[in-house]
Amino acid sequence: MMDDEPGREADRAYELNQAFWNERVPLHVRSAFYDVDGFRRRPDALRPFEQVEVGEVAGRTLLHAQCHFGLDTLSWAGRGARVTGLDFAPAATAAARALAAELAIAAEFVTADVYDAVAALGGRTFDIVYTGFGALVWLPDIERWAETMARLVRPGGFLYLAEFHPFATIFEEDDGRHVELDYFSSRALVETAPGSYADPTAETRANTVVSWIHPIGEVVSAIAAAGLRVEFLHEHDVSLFPMYPAMRRGPDGYYRAPEGRPRVPLAYTVRASRPV
Repeated sequence: MMDDEPGREADRAYELNQAFWNERVPLHVRSAFYDVDGFRRRPDALRPFEQVEVGEVAGRTLLHAQCHFGLDTLSWAGRGARVTGLDFAPAATAAARALAAELAIAAEFVTADVYDAVAALGGRTFDIVYTGFGALVWLPDIERWAETMARLVRPGGFLYLAEFHPFATIFEEDDGRHVELDYFSSRALVETAPGSYADPTAETRANTVVSWIHPIGEVVSAIAAAGLRVEFLHEHDVSLFPMYPAMRRGPDGYYRAPEGRPRVPLAYTVRASRPV
């Protein structure tokens, strides 16, 4: 846990997390997990349920907040969206620009803290504001995030969030059966470990990260309070990676609890629109 005063705690968390992600970008670009070579052959990393729930994007403006090095961003571009990606890690946006240029995909990438997105994007608004998996845990203030996202959605547009379910994060990683973390805690979680989920054996130096659990009710309430109309909240029993050793990968590429074990929500999606 971090015990500094709130302002300094947030600054220190930002510094640690930015250093972590800047170092991980080159590891992720060359990792089998992200399979950039496969993406070069077929530039589409989106999950089928995202494509269905977002719908047609051709000709529409789309902002991908917290875009990492842009695989999902460029995937939306491949479906005809006019895309902008935003990330706080300079290494990530640099890698995204390089990949977009290599593949001749039109895309803009902006380096900025997500909380500063309105100013960094010059007050522009978008038909679709998209946030993909693994983004919200790095943010200390979910209400401020929701207010920022709402300001980026044009009237008639919508916010679409696809995220790992916070309930699934509270169990011990070694068995997935015993509760380890407090689901309702607002305290920062500080972890130090080398490597990356994309390459656990990689040698790394920036190994301390700070994260937060945001209960699903807190997230949806913040979105609604920011002035967006929640169209749906869908919970999914699939993960993009094995959260626990017992999970098994299916023919569709998703990881699930093994046959016969009770299912828990592993991911969720929200779509919320700005009234015209």
